[in-house]
Amino acid sequence: MKTMMCNTPFVIWFTGLSGSGKSTLADRLSEKLKESGLKCEQLDGDLVRNVFPETGFSRNERNAHIKRMGFLASILERNGIIVIASFISPYEESRTFVRNQCRNFVEVYISTPLKVCEKRDVKGLYKKARKGEIEFFTGVDDLYEVPVLPEITIDTASESVEKSLEQIFNKLISLNLVKKR
Repeated sequence: MKTMMCNTPFVIWFTGLSGSGKSTLADRLSEKLKESGLKCEQLDGDLVRNVFPETGFSRNERNAHIKRMGFLASILERNGIIVIASFISPYEESRTFVRNQCRNFVEVYISTPLKVCEKRDVKGLYKKARKGEIEFFTGVDDLYEVPVLPEITIDTASESVEKSLEQIFNKLISLNLVKKR
C-alpha cells in the first residue's frame, strides 16, 4: 500500500463480538497509518479495562463506558489526532452517542459469526460465559445490536486481514479522509 496523507482527523470505530477481529484490524490499521507518518491513537477495550478494571458489564455500565471512550475519542479528533477505537460496544444507543460526538466518524462492523468467534476464543471467555461464570457476556447471555448503517461491514471469517484493510482504506479514501501520496 502506498503512503497515506490525512485530509482531516477522524474516528474509526470497530464494533463486533469478542474474537471477531476488531483489535487485529485496529492494530494493523494503526501500524499502516503510523508508517505513513500520521498521528493516531488507539483506544482498545481490553487495554482500557486493564487501566479501569472496576468498569462493569451491565447494559448501563457498558453504555456509560462507551460514551466516556467516545467523548475521549472526540477530544483527540478535535486536536488533530486520528482515533482508532476497538470496543465490542454492543448497543446502538452508545454507538449513536459516539457518532454524534465526533466530526468524522467511521463505524466498522466486524460481522464475524458467533461460532467463528467462539473457535478463536484464546482467553476461554465464551466457555466461561456458557458455564455461567461470566455474566452479561455479549453473544451468550447479552445481546449485540447489529449496527443499522455502518460505513463498513467486514466478516473476518471470509476475508483476510489484508483484504479487510484494503476495504477500510478504500472507504477512507472515498470519504476523503485519507489519500494516497
